[in-house]
Amino acid sequence: MALAELYTQYNRVWIPDSEEVWQSAEITKDYKAGDRFLHVQLEDGTELHYPVDPSALPPLRNPDILVGENDLTALSYLHEPAVLHNLKVRFVESRLIYTYSGIILVAINPYKQLPIYGDAIIHAYSGQNMGDMDPHIFAVAEEAYKQMARNGKNQSIIVSGESGAGKTVSARYTMRYFATVSKSSSNAHVEDKVLASNPITEAVGNAKTTRNDNSSRFGKYTEISFDQRYRIIGANMRTYLLEKSRVVFQSENERNYHIFYQLCASAMQPEFKHLKLGSAEEFNYTRMGGSTTIEGVDDRANMIETQKTFALLGLKEDFQMDVFKTLAAILHLGNLEITAVGDERSSINLEDNHLNIFCELLELNSDKMAQWLCHRKIITTSETVIKPMTKPQALNARDALAKKIYSHLFDFIVERINQALQFSGKQHTFIGVLDIYGFETFDVNSFEQFCINYANEKLQQQFNLHVFKLEQEEYMKEDIPWTLIDFYDNQPVIDLIEAKMGILELLDEECLLPHGTDENWLQKLYNNFVNKNTLFEKPRMSNTSFIIQHFADKVEYKCEGFLEKNRDTVYEVLMEILKESKFRLCANFFQDNPVSVSPFSSTISIKSARPVLKSPNKQLRMTVGSKFRSSLSLLMETLNATTPHYVRCIKPNDEKQPFEFDSKRVAQQLRACGVLETIRISAQSYPSSRYSILMTQQELSVNDKKQICKIVLQRLIQDPNQYQFGRTKIFFRAGQVAYLEKLRSDKLRHACVVIQKSVRGWLQRRRFLCLRRAALTIQQYFRGQRTVRQAITARALKETWAAIIIQKYCRGYLVRKLCQLIHVAAVTIQAYTRGFLARKKYRKMLEEHKAVILQKYARAWLARRRFQNVRRFVLNIQLSYRVQRLQKKIEEQSKENHGLLERLTNLASTHMNDLDTIQKLESELEKLAAQKRTYEEKGKKYKEDSEQKILKLESQNKELREQKETLEVKLQEKMEEMKEKMDDLTKQLFDDVRKEESQRMILEKNFQNQRQDYEKEIESLKGEIKVLREEKTQLQQQIQQEMSIQDDLKMEVGQLTKQVQKIPELQKEIELLQTQKLDVEKQAQSQKREMREKMSEVTKQLLESYDFEDVRSRLSTEDLEHLNEDGELWFAYEGLKKATRVLESHFQTQKENYEKEIEGLNLKVEHLSQDINHLQKLFREENDINDGIRLEVSRLTSENLVIPDLKQQVSELENQKLDLENRLQEQTAKLKEISNRLHHEPEGDRTLRRTNEVQNEADMKEKERLNVIPQEMEGLSNGLKQDEVQAEVKSKMKQETTRLTVENMDLEEELDMKDRIIKKLEDQIKTLTKTTEKDGEVHVSALPKEYIGMMEYKREDEERIVQNLILDLKPRGVVVNMIPGLPAHILFMCVRYADYLNDADMLKSFINVTIDGIKQVVKENSEDFEMLSFWLSNTYYFLNCLKQYSGEEEFMKYNTPRQNKNCLKHFDLSEYRQVLSDLAIRIYHQFILVMENNIQHMVVPGMLEYESLQGISGLKPTGFRKRSSSIDDTDTYTMTSILQQLSYFYSTMCQNGLDPELLKQAVKQLFFLIGAVTLNSLFLRKDMCSCRKGMQIRCNISYLEEWLKDKNLQSSNAKETLEPLSQAAWLLQVKKITDDDAKEICEHCTSLSTVQIVKILNSYTPIDDFEKRVTPSFVRKVQAMLNNREDGPQLMLDTKYRFQVTFPFTPSPHALETIQVPSSFKLGFLTRV
Repeated sequence: MALAELYTQYNRVWIPDSEEVWQSAEITKDYKAGDRFLHVQLEDGTELHYPVDPSALPPLRNPDILVGENDLTALSYLHEPAVLHNLKVRFVESRLIYTYSGIILVAINPYKQLPIYGDAIIHAYSGQNMGDMDPHIFAVAEEAYKQMARNGKNQSIIVSGESGAGKTVSARYTMRYFATVSKSSSNAHVEDKVLASNPITEAVGNAKTTRNDNSSRFGKYTEISFDQRYRIIGANMRTYLLEKSRVVFQSENERNYHIFYQLCASAMQPEFKHLKLGSAEEFNYTRMGGSTTIEGVDDRANMIETQKTFALLGLKEDFQMDVFKTLAAILHLGNLEITAVGDERSSINLEDNHLNIFCELLELNSDKMAQWLCHRKIITTSETVIKPMTKPQALNARDALAKKIYSHLFDFIVERINQALQFSGKQHTFIGVLDIYGFETFDVNSFEQFCINYANEKLQQQFNLHVFKLEQEEYMKEDIPWTLIDFYDNQPVIDLIEAKMGILELLDEECLLPHGTDENWLQKLYNNFVNKNTLFEKPRMSNTSFIIQHFADKVEYKCEGFLEKNRDTVYEVLMEILKESKFRLCANFFQDNPVSVSPFSSTISIKSARPVLKSPNKQLRMTVGSKFRSSLSLLMETLNATTPHYVRCIKPNDEKQPFEFDSKRVAQQLRACGVLETIRISAQSYPSSRYSILMTQQELSVNDKKQICKIVLQRLIQDPNQYQFGRTKIFFRAGQVAYLEKLRSDKLRHACVVIQKSVRGWLQRRRFLCLRRAALTIQQYFRGQRTVRQAITARALKETWAAIIIQKYCRGYLVRKLCQLIHVAAVTIQAYTRGFLARKKYRKMLEEHKAVILQKYARAWLARRRFQNVRRFVLNIQLSYRVQRLQKKIEEQSKENHGLLERLTNLASTHMNDLDTIQKLESELEKLAAQKRTYEEKGKKYKEDSEQKILKLESQNKELREQKETLEVKLQEKMEEMKEKMDDLTKQLFDDVRKEESQRMILEKNFQNQRQDYEKEIESLKGEIKVLREEKTQLQQQIQQEMSIQDDLKMEVGQLTKQVQKIPELQKEIELLQTQKLDVEKQAQSQKREMREKMSEVTKQLLESYDFEDVRSRLSTEDLEHLNEDGELWFAYEGLKKATRVLESHFQTQKENYEKEIEGLNLKVEHLSQDINHLQKLFREENDINDGIRLEVSRLTSENLVIPDLKQQVSELENQKLDLENRLQEQTAKLKEISNRLHHEPEGDRTLRRTNEVQNEADMKEKERLNVIPQEMEGLSNGLKQDEVQAEVKSKMKQETTRLTVENMDLEEELDMKDRIIKKLEDQIKTLTKTTEKDGEVHVSALPKEYIGMMEYKREDEERIVQNLILDLKPRGVVVNMIPGLPAHILFMCVRYADYLNDADMLKSFINVTIDGIKQVVKENSEDFEMLSFWLSNTYYFLNCLKQYSGEEEFMKYNTPRQNKNCLKHFDLSEYRQVLSDLAIRIYHQFILVMENNIQHMVVPGMLEYESLQGISGLKPTGFRKRSSSIDDTDTYTMTSILQQLSYFYSTMCQNGLDPELLKQAVKQLFFLIGAVTLNSLFLRKDMCSCRKGMQIRCNISYLEEWLKDKNLQSSNAKETLEPLSQAAWLLQVKKITDDDAKEICEHCTSLSTVQIVKILNSYTPIDDFEKRVTPSFVRKVQAMLNNREDGPQLMLDTKYRFQVTFPFTPSPHALETIQVPSSFKLGFLTRV
């Protein structure tokens, strides 16, 4: 296809423009070969006839779909306007500063801080392929790091560009990336030291220029060294061509190096006062440019930062102060005043303040310095001449000395930095970062620009060779002939500069001459190169400059100053003075052979490639040019030994305005940095699936994809030289992809036109039909109205009206008649139907009622039968249990009865002792009462004495007051003494009184307490008597119930024995079925194997029966073709296939039959297992009933135990009765004596009353001492007063004694009855046991032990428990059939045992060992998801067990009574609960980290890259980066992969019994990671920001939501974490044109920040020509509407963010008594308690 064919109507071209460099125009008329003009229309609408040369037509513009590409090599037309336009669109509209150009990263300085350099961005680019993400400096750094780690080869990153383009910042970011990604293994924080070297080198090597506020005035190559694990171990720095002239001269609005201004800003600090500095305006070397400050820069703060970085590198304060002293000396040297003495002499005043400070700081001789700054020494062979210098010469000597000192200081600082960054050990690999000046061209170019451009020529040559090598490898890889590529080689320019008798050698030769001048050197250049070398020219209008044709542009150099700058000489005498300095640092600078402390070579120590002769006067030193050439050659050797990566920094404008694009300046830099050359060299390869629309149906039917491509390209592109087929790619020449895009867009446009035609036709037809129907209805009504008007007259109206009335009545009559008939018919039909329905309903209700009655009786009969069976079964178990227990209890009671008799005798003796003690206490009470009286009398006496003393003291006070006037001093002393005495006395009195009162109160309380105790004892005796009576009645009732139960128990024991016999038979049947199932499965497998063997034998026989080689040898090629034509081979092949299908179907039927048989057997097994489960349930119910029986029996036994106590009480009562009788006899005797005295002595009434009162008191004491009923004692006390009461007292006492004896007899009878009943029960039990043993052969085992939920272990078994239960336990063997958290429950049962023993050391030791074991197993399996899940679950269960059984009310709410009995008794483990909680949180975070690591690499391929909706996303041409990715991903992950991984996580967590709340929190964290990683990748991938990709993301989100719904996890709030991603997908799909669209975006995207919304809008990329880009004005509208939002500037989501985890308390439903230890745990040494 001819290129001219592309210049058709509607295509666009680029036309040169004076302002914008290039201007876009649209072709309005097809161009034909031979036309002299091209008819175009500019973007502003102006028509233009552009003159063209048929051999050089204007460059074509790329389709809009290709504009804004990440890689410039993806553009179809590779020329300057296309590159310039693509960079402008990305920079201005999309705000993207990075773009790939083949292997180059183009970085445009935004002059604005962007949020794209955080740690989140670093982690997002880490591990990614270079073409997968948006262009970034981190992508280049990652590619270098990845290639170094994979290939083990050294890498280099070459950062270049002109001043102000952002080289330093780019180099700093690459170093920061390496420091973040590869942390050092030691604790020395080497990566921090590497980063700390940047502020120091910037302070001493950077300065403000007119182009840049922080311009690097030197080149720097930093080697970052890595060990074998690819971690930073050290670094080394090399510098190139420091701009020394800046120390003594700055242009307008420029500054000296930053360090001088930082030092001046800190001059007033105490540590810097001895330097005697002032502000920067006071020194010549800092005020020359007229700009001593930078806006927004604080020099004082920067000085503090510089000092910190010095300290971080280990450079101590004494070293820092030496550096600052040298810098201050340079400033003072610049302020030396040199006065002219005549025309040929100059002088310096010896009293010059700055001279003295300079010499003082550097410890020099001021007289010598003043002399030799104004004189020079000329040494000849015969004599030495001292020659004075003029003022300009002296100033030059002073400035040369300042430059020399600063140069040495700079090199020394770099050397010390290298020493601080040196490392012990061997360097494995390194990555070098080269921050070097780019190609420069100014109005006046001097020696510095010449060296810079020379270095760039060398770098460009190395770059060209590297690109050429990559392309050669690509072509060879694709088997394409290496004849398609040619490239520009700049070796002739390099030879012009550095070859023998080149520019540099002629310059060095001229410098050797004593009277060499710039003019002589320039004349030599003219003579050698003008008209002889096409790359060297002489300007027409100048004889002081020359022009060199560099690879980027022509540059004119002024020869003035070349020799002086190349010599860089300082007079020998001045150097000798500095050598004699006592300041060691300064003296070391000027030694002949300074010993380098660093193991690395600095720039000064680099030797030249060839030796240079030195003269005896040491003035013929190495020139600057030769030094630079040797160091540059060393750099080239280093770069050639590494794999280079290129970063080209571009300055968008000279005004430093953010995101302003000056096309002229950018185009100039693009030409200079070699980007266009790279694009010209690089070839393109694109996938063909995008252009499938251009294929015909016939072409698509071909199976070979490569053949399809060949057929299509032969049809579309007639010239075969325009493309080449490789092994896996197609390479096109320039313009061919655009041609294919044009064909594709034309095809799509034609398809759109066809669709539009059909749709518009359908719409028009529908509209026409609507209009037609409307017209017809209008016509109908109009015609009807017209005919009505024509036919209407008065007579006709009357006739019609009459006819209407007649019709009305007639029709009404007919309708009424018909209605009546219908009504009658309807009523009859309704009656019959309703009756039928009612009868049917009645019959149904009757049947249901009868059925209900039958069901009721049947269910009642079944329930009764089931109840009777259960009851019999329960009673049998009760009987067997009671029999065993009663046997034991009877034996124990018989033993206890013997012991009780002995205790009765002992109690009688103790009772007598108690009576004696009571008498003693009475006597003590009397004594205490007497003491009380004496204390009261003493108290009264003390009170009287104190009152008397107080009266005396008052009288004394009155006397003292009268004598107050005369004896004031004496009175004061006496008053103080008296007050003290009074206080002591009153205190003593009050203390005595209080003591007596307290003693009295104590006595009263004791008396009252004793009285209350006696009363309580009497009341308790009454209560015990009542209780005995009640228990007597209860015992009688229980005996009767037991007698009735015995008969039922006999029957049920027999039935139980029969049922027990059936259980082993059922078990045998189950085992038989299982064996049958296994046999069937084995038979099926064996038959499968036999069938396979038969098939293989048949195939072998078929193959062996035919000797293929023999057949082929017999058959000719014609025969073979004949066979193939007839299809015989195909038929034979089909026959074999049919045979194999028949065999497969036969095998399949047999397989299905076996599967059906297996299913039937499984059903039988399930049925039998259900029966067994039913029996097990019955046994469990019977066990529960047995528990109730056990409780009843234990209650009865406890009641039997009460009987001896009752006997004891009865014996006590008998003793008390005897005591009462004895005392009554004594009292009756006394009463008789008193009555006789009353008869004989009637006169002694008063004495009798006194004796009666005394006797009453004695009777009261006896009543308290004797614990007898108070009514009788009161009767006795009252009988002492009157004689008539005595008989009543006797009678009552007799009655009470008789009652007690009767009760005692009754109790004895009851005990005898119980003994008889027990003997009878024993006999019955014996007979029952004998009968059961005879009837049943099956041995009824004893009832199982009653466990209390503990695990008994020994102290020495702790390590074995931890080893077997924690360290050696595998989760998969536990979670299959065990309860969740089984190890945790076993551990807690051991804890309960230690608590039961009340052994604090044992408990503490066990819990500590357990926690350490869990920590160890988690540490050893820190990457094992299943193990972490298992131990997170068990740690959580263990923590919940400690809470559940802690005994605290808040944790005991949901416990069963049985669980509450198992609570810990002795220890509070709340501290260990906190330790376990912290451990669980730690395990949870590690668990989440492992899940994230397992799923994170699937997220981007599955959520973004995979097309779950096929055909939605269109493919666009990719560039060089996509085809030369460093790693080919063989594993492609899909959305299904993510869902499968999530399901695996979910199932594992469920199997391990993880709590549902914890599971929901884990799923929420995972969904947040998926959303954050996807969204972060979307922000960094412009190619993914399209409408179709938004649809894809929404679809994938719906899959995740469905997964949540399937797993019933909607309440986990995981869906909400995907809201930012969902809103981003919506933002990609929504319309983005009008103000309403902007408002809708602001209202809807609430989960996205302003920065994120703007980033997505700027990155939006149309896939087809029919989509439109988002205009910058729309983005600004949205940004203005979002300004009110208060959100951070952070672009990326923090993927490391963790939601707060909570561990809810969920009590365990499992009873500890029922938990058993499986044998697989190997814990046989533990025993259940």
